[in-house]
Amino acid sequence: MRCPFCGHEETQVKDSRPTEDNGAIRRRRFCPGCGARFTTFERVQLREITIVKKTGRRVPFDRDKLARSVMVALRKRPVEPERVERMISGIVRRLESMGESEIPSVMVGEMVMEGLASLDSVAYVRYASVYRNFREAKDFETFVGRLAGADAND
Repeated sequence: MRCPFCGHEETQVKDSRPTEDNGAIRRRRFCPGCGARFTTFERVQLREITIVKKTGRRVPFDRDKLARSVMVALRKRPVEPERVERMISGIVRRLESMGESEIPSVMVGEMVMEGLASLDSVAYVRYASVYRNFREAKDFETFVGRLAGADAND
């Protein structure tokens, strides 16, 4: 594994352990070149997934990109990282188990919205504002009004 700091080709694994959900192996690594320490995760990849964007463009599925978008929505929110990781792993498992090699981005977005709705309502609205392309305050008002109506019916 290449060092992300200095680019040294050979790094050493100092510690390996499974993640909390046993879906990956967490490895602490050390670079003899610069002395830096960093963490890597090793996960099973069942199949190559391609995401089909609304424009028709095809891009390889990137778990890290999914995680980054979720973390932007959850920024400064009181949600435990383990719960976020479980949600992301669950989405990836669902995508891999669908049996399809090409998946519409809309489907991924809906899965994220569903996951965020159960984690944090503020993060859910934040993600929805980008995903649903809110253009003005009235869009927020309408969306949150529907959300409040759904909560009142529960």
